[in-house]
Amino acid sequence: ERLVIVANRLPVTCSKDAAGNWQLQVSAGGLVSALKGVGNYRTLWVGWPGVWVRHGSERQALAELLAKEGCVPVWMDAALLDLYYNGFCNSVLWQLFHYVPLNIDIWQKMGGHRAMQVQWQAYQHANMKFSAAVLREYGPGDLIWVQDYHLMLLPSLLKAARPKIKVGFFLHTPFPSSEIYRTLPVREELLRALLSADLVGFHTYDYARHFISCCTRILGLEGTPEGVEYNGSVTRVGTFPIGIDPERFTEALETEEVQSQVAKLLNRYAGRKIMLGVDRLDMVKGIPHKLLAYEKFLEDHPEWRDKVLLVQIAVPSRTDVPEYQKLRSMVHEIVGRINGQFGTLTYVPIYHLDTSLSFTELCALYAVTDVAVVTSLRDGMNLVSYEFVACQSDNAGVLVLSEFAGAAQSLGSGALLVNPWNIPDMAAAMHDALSMSENERRSRHRQTYMHVQTHTAQHWADTFICELNDTHVEAELRMKHTPPPLDLDLVRDGYLQSRKRLIVLGYNACLTSPSSDAHKARVKGGGGGGGGAGGGR
Repeated sequence: ERLVIVANRLPVTCSKDAAGNWQLQVSAGGLVSALKGVGNYRTLWVGWPGVWVRHGSERQALAELLAKEGCVPVWMDAALLDLYYNGFCNSVLWQLFHYVPLNIDIWQKMGGHRAMQVQWQAYQHANMKFSAAVLREYGPGDLIWVQDYHLMLLPSLLKAARPKIKVGFFLHTPFPSSEIYRTLPVREELLRALLSADLVGFHTYDYARHFISCCTRILGLEGTPEGVEYNGSVTRVGTFPIGIDPERFTEALETEEVQSQVAKLLNRYAGRKIMLGVDRLDMVKGIPHKLLAYEKFLEDHPEWRDKVLLVQIAVPSRTDVPEYQKLRSMVHEIVGRINGQFGTLTYVPIYHLDTSLSFTELCALYAVTDVAVVTSLRDGMNLVSYEFVACQSDNAGVLVLSEFAGAAQSLGSGALLVNPWNIPDMAAAMHDALSMSENERRSRHRQTYMHVQTHTAQHWADTFICELNDTHVEAELRMKHTPPPLDLDLVRDGYLQSRKRLIVLGYNACLTSPSSDAHKARVKGGGGGGGGAGGGR
């Protein structure tokens, strides 16, 4: 059997060498490692290759090179990509799913609803392109696994073309509460599209509960412990917390390169405790909140000055967007203020880097860290916390983790959970983490380490695929018990031959006019019921 993974980006980077020939570099992302060697399945990736190549021999050459790596490209020109990806995906869906309301100034500059309509049309067009690519490659028995909010329309497009196709969907971001989600103008279209999938997966129980609640409140459907009843079938909704490949980190720690970097870091920061933050420079990562809490900690505990430092890695993100530029300036201002107030000739409280680190550098930094601080204001999972735990088998460092990160539901028993909006509480947690006894540190680390080792990326993928297979089998069994179509001739003959007749009228579309308008079809605040009966001879 074959597993077809449909994601916005292919797991490779396409570039040209000095001779002008295409080269591919396989990505080492979490999703790629999660789906490596999924048992008993050949994998095929469908996604955007990251470049636009016009029709012709050059596109054909790149497509053939991608095919050798098990990849199928979905071609999108710059205009479509901008409206679909930067527009609807990132400016609308991503913001909403992370509880960031659309700024009214941005809304006005965008031309309000007109811009969103154009972006929505681009989103539909892009999803159709993905659908066409998948259907061209589809073979009997293939499993289709759709990834993330970029492709929420895809399950319905695939099911419309092939009703028997097995489709699973997984959302890697949070799914917001119904009060937030209902503000989306195309809320019903997206929900109905997702309900076409056989299985819809989320990182946490809260996200799954929010999705079912939206289907109940917005579409008027019935939610069950298994999922949502829709069009006579049940769409399964499940929780599948993603993990990492911990062996990749533990094996890296044994290499000479990482050991050398660990020794250099220990020598450089000798005599001081190391606190670490690794985040994308993004509004929802809570970097300013973390810095303010660290400032509060240094104010409240002068005895720790010159004995602790914070290393903050802020990986640049969307550098051309004004809001992100403002965030960067704000972070730099806070860092400068703290270093100016508490720094000396021999001590700098914060080492701030606007860059990404190599994998080996990151492993070394994780290994020497005493306290990792994750202060996400909203995060689907946050695998930085998992990576830190995987690299701490010797040091048993403490994890300070935001309760708004999905990882809090997985690692909460061993981490110090904080509300990133409560600055004094975070400062106190930093002090508790630095002052914690070794026995408590090792006890807490043991709990988080066991979870990271058992709930790996491979386990996540295997569990989802097994559940998708079971769901499809159960759906087929249910269909066997579906009543056969009504024989109208038989009913008419029986009616004409009978002497006593009972006519039962259903409420919906019988006593009222049928309407395709969802707003008119829904009955607010009440349920349907039986109609009336009449008899005669």
